Amino acid sequence: MVIIAGHIVVDPDRRGPYLANCVSVVEQARRAPGCLDFAIAADLVDASRINIFERWESQAAVEAFRGSGPSDEQSAAILTASVAEFDIADVRSLT
Repeated sequence: MVIIAGHIVVDPDRRGPYLANCVSVVEQARRAPGCLDFAIAADLVDASRINIFERWESQAAVEAFRGSGPSDEQSAAILTASVAEFDIADVRSLT
């Protein structure tokens, strides 16, 4: 399993439009083979922060979906980013 998690920072005035442009990406990801979960969401405390969380069955599934990454418009809006990819060997359910 692969988890991609972290956050990006955008100008607070551009966060709403940025997230609106991500709706189709989230929909596509959730339909993609191997996607277990995919979320791009506004942070509840920091008006410039957008939280990223993805969970995939495999690295191959991530790479098949990812393609070229964010559009040029999205990349231009990102001021900073702290997102990492984790290879997970074991999972324990908390529910």
